[in-house]
Amino acid sequence: MFTNVDLLVEFLNTVDEASLEEELPDDAAARRWFRANGLSPKGVDAAEARRVRNALRAAADGRKAPPADLALVPLRAVPGDGGGLALASPHPLGAFVATAVTLAVEGRWDRLKICEMHTCRYAFYDTSRNRSGKWCSMSICGNRAKTRAFRERHRP
Repeated sequence: MFTNVDLLVEFLNTVDEASLEEELPDDAAARRWFRANGLSPKGVDAAEARRVRNALRAAADGRKAPPADLALVPLRAVPGDGGGLALASPHPLGAFVATAVTLAVEGRWDRLKICEMHTCRYAFYDTSRNRSGKWCSMSICGNRAKTRAFRERHRP
């Protein structure tokens, strides 16, 4: 099973910005995606899911996200494990927005990033010590970017 952050990253990656391939094109596909990821498909609206996903992707990419798109998902504080508080929502997209808010409150939102490789744009959670990750995969996108930079520096 996914952790909340892993699930949020999976949700953010339901669109491929390079090919414009969409995993949530309609309500039936969105419900299948929710079921496949261990979430209840009850009340899932694909258009709403895409709006929330796109707002979260924009925020992760450092762009201004439309606040109204995130306001679609109500959150409330509930007693959590160990006597603390946790965020909850009856909304089908509540788990994603609650995880995003939790990351922000904990000072970890800046670890949620969109790959800087223009042909990729995959969302990832940066686990580097100094939070300097730029690419979803050092072995693929990072290698391509570094190879390109090397070639440009050594052009005759």
